[in-house]
Amino acid sequence: MQRTESRRLTIAHLYPDAMDLYGDIGNLLALRRRCNWRGIATDVIEVRVGDAVHLHGVDLVLMGGGQDTAQSYVAEDLLRRGPELRDLIDGGAAALVVCGGFQLFGTTYAMATGETLAGIGVFDARTRAGSRRLIGNIAIEASLKRDGAAHAQPPLRLVGFENHSGVTHLGPGTRPLGSVVRGAGNLGDGTVEGAVYRNAIGTYLHGPLLPKNPRLADHLIVCALAHRYGEVEPLSSLDDVLEMDAHRVAIARCDDGLVAETSPRMAG
Repeated sequence: MQRTESRRLTIAHLYPDAMDLYGDIGNLLALRRRCNWRGIATDVIEVRVGDAVHLHGVDLVLMGGGQDTAQSYVAEDLLRRGPELRDLIDGGAAALVVCGGFQLFGTTYAMATGETLAGIGVFDARTRAGSRRLIGNIAIEASLKRDGAAHAQPPLRLVGFENHSGVTHLGPGTRPLGSVVRGAGNLGDGTVEGAVYRNAIGTYLHGPLLPKNPRLADHLIVCALAHRYGEVEPLSSLDDVLEMDAHRVAIARCDDGLVAETSPRMAG
């Protein structure tokens, strides 16, 4: 096994100028800091529309959420990069894509305008614009398993903030990230949330997600290390007192309930 210390990971951050709603860039900051604390160097490739960059050698892909106009802006460029991204994920690279990013990593997103955006098909997932906006704190029960690992991790509670009108149906090729404890989730009915394919995770959880869910952040780091180096030692423990305080506060806020509004569509 390779030691995690003195290792290096390459992260691709897709469309940070257009798809960064509700602080999703905090996911990148959390990953880099948690790697740095363990002596793992990180190189970040920022990908914008029209950039002549290739993603060969990327270990972890991040994409945040955006308004429908932002999704329309990046969709064609993302579709052009689809084969490369699918090859990365099929090869074991990790990914975390949020809200609008989640929708565009599916197969289609039918917007309220009548336009349908083609996704890159990482997830077997179809999204359509719903009639109401789902806004509020959300908690889900998830079970994480690195692709190729013998066993899943113990179940964990993930918390975040959802703000979407999109209704996402998963096909048989994709499993949900978790079951909803409090909130709306993919269908707006409080059943399932997110999607998982190999080491790629799609979710509606904004906030940003990773600073207050350190176990999920570490899961993505382990998946990325395994992609680059093969089997790796377990990550060294960190003092997550502040992170878990934030996690507990977010859990408590879920008790305030979910607000489902019919306000104008803004993101996803």
